[in-house]
Amino acid sequence: QVQLLESGGGLVQAGGSLRLSCAATARTFSSYCLGWFRRAPGKEREFVAAIRWSDINTLTAYSVKGRFTISRDSAKNTVYLRMNSLKPEDTAVYYCAAGGASSWRAYGNFATWDYWGQGTQVTVSS
Repeated sequence: QVQLLESGGGLVQAGGSLRLSCAATARTFSSYCLGWFRRAPGKEREFVAAIRWSDINTLTAYSVKGRFTISRDSAKNTVYLRMNSLKPEDTAVYYCAAGGASSWRAYGNFATWDYWGQGTQVTVSS
């Protein structure tokens, strides 16, 4: 099965940037897509962005559109989330997820994703 390891979280001031990484480790990497979710304090987990491995097609949540960019490095089996113009409301634990075609089709529903990382904390100060 796929194991996911997130890194890159930390404390940043509003307007700053961070790049999160998610490394997928497996003998054979066969996930259809990788994505990012986040859980802010007192809120439900929400979709952030996803990328389809085969054609690098991407999906981005409206709340982060124009600020966050998802990308991948196929040689490293790694997906990135570049976060610019960070806002205090972006403060959350960010989770990497891997899934199949059903995950891509229902990307906003975290229950459709198959594998999850442990999460990395992003804190944006005012």
